[in-house]
Amino acid sequence: MVRSFQGKPVPMHTTSTESPTIKVYDPAMCCSTGLCGPSVNQQLLEVARGLRRLEADGVKVERFNLSQQPGAFVENTRVAGLLQAFGEEALPVTLVNDTILAYGRYVTREEMLAGLAKATIPATAPAQESRACGCEPGSGCC
Repeated sequence: MVRSFQGKPVPMHTTSTESPTIKVYDPAMCCSTGLCGPSVNQQLLEVARGLRRLEADGVKVERFNLSQQPGAFVENTRVAGLLQAFGEEALPVTLVNDTILAYGRYVTREEMLAGLAKATIPATAPAQESRACGCEPGSGCC
């Protein structure tokens, strides 16, 4: 659990039936994608390609740059909480359907796809928590 400004727990995953959304909160960069200048960061190039593919597949993609859109970082309580806890080391932050997928690093396309699959699973009855010993509640094993 991550804690928000108010000290309330912020869940790390949820389920949703809405169209999938990926939001990437980038550290301060000179342009919106970081793909400018004399040498291109290969990791940023892969992230941009992965996001474009997902967008072509119908995923809503939003990307925010700290130097160009600082208000977006403050408005999102999960991102603001990570920044409060870890400073700029928390960036980049990737959210899937407003759930934190990863922070402090860029995710691969495979991680994005896995996060989207997990986030779009229809909500079912809440699973019962297992005990520290590994027994299921009500099993009577301990």
